[in-house]
Amino acid sequence: MPRPNRRRDESTPLDLERATGGVPRREGYAGQEWFVRPVRGARADSAGAPRAYRCPGCQQEVGGQAHVVVWPADGLGGVEQRRHWHTTCWANRHTRPPLGSYR
Repeated sequence: MPRPNRRRDESTPLDLERATGGVPRREGYAGQEWFVRPVRGARADSAGAPRAYRCPGCQQEVGGQAHVVVWPADGLGGVEQRRHWHTTCWANRHTRPPLGSYR
């Protein structure tokens, strides 16, 4: 049986970060425009284990934790152009050059 719709409590403010969490936004980096999409932590692949990605900012593994996925906004390239960054590494990307491939 379906759950009845619940009204949102008007005294609780809307969490804008949560509401727009899956929507990519455009940001600039290295002279290009990039799409940036936040990813929640603990997302697992079909085998049940979290995937491990290497952050281009610090070369540490990004797995099982909240992070951002970044890809070129020019529309060229495919899935292989996506990079998984720690949220803090992406936020501080202008203060240091990437240690690995960012494109």
